[in-house]
Amino acid sequence: METLFGIAVDGVAYGMILFIISVGLSVTLGLMRVVNLAHGAFAMVGGYVASYAAQGLGLPYPAAIAVAVVLTVVATLPMEKLLYRRIYGSANELQQVLLTIGLTFVIVAGINYIFGPTLKRVPLPDMLVGVVELGPKAIPAHRAFVIAVGAAILLGLWWLLERTDFGIRLRAAVDDPAMAAALGIRTERLYAATFAIGTGLAALGGVLGAELLPLEPYYAIRYIVLFLAVVAVGGAGSIFGSAAAALALGIVDTAGKYLIPNFGEFFFYAALILILFRWPHGFFHGRAA
Repeated sequence: METLFGIAVDGVAYGMILFIISVGLSVTLGLMRVVNLAHGAFAMVGGYVASYAAQGLGLPYPAAIAVAVVLTVVATLPMEKLLYRRIYGSANELQQVLLTIGLTFVIVAGINYIFGPTLKRVPLPDMLVGVVELGPKAIPAHRAFVIAVGAAILLGLWWLLERTDFGIRLRAAVDDPAMAAALGIRTERLYAATFAIGTGLAALGGVLGAELLPLEPYYAIRYIVLFLAVVAVGGAGSIFGSAAAALALGIVDTAGKYLIPNFGEFFFYAALILILFRWPHGFFHGRAA
């Protein structure tokens, strides 16, 4: 029972990290029709900035997170205007892939040049080092914090896209940009805001997940496959699909590493293949939430 409880807690926490990072990629792909392979690089930037802010500048954990998210968004918004805006809705997926993978290598090289090609860590505050008591069971405080943040983001994004004018305008701009512009909707601002939200979540996930997805020199290249797997299984553009996919893959991967550690990530990719064999277009294909 202790092993099962540990698998459940670690699997859900790992899944929430995958969700926080991947949901922005899902929205970008599903709503804005862009295959953004540089998304993992944005998570890497957030993690490295937070590590420097905490260790180099001595900022507390919440401030390091805020600095990482804000600086990552500010640094990537010019890319959205100069590069991504040219390929929104483009039917040429090869152009999108080449642009974003090239951007990934540029960011990885820049990060390694600035911060050095070494493993980085984001020190946790004392309140996240201990455990949270749940009756007879105890959950690591950091895992509980990650799960709570992931749940809050899930509900917040659902509310933003389904219950606000912003979500209505965004879907209208995606479905028919010309008509939306004729009705006075500033589509470029909507796309920029959506891109900023996705980038900010990637940076946040990069910071919160530093304990589970270590900040290494080739983070963006190593983990982008995991983030794409979540989008593929959940269905591009679906928030709840991304959450369900991330939790399913996270729990399966964690169970495999607990029970048969020598198999590495075999169970993650085996689950990915089986799920896509049964649901080729993902759990929630074609559903925004």
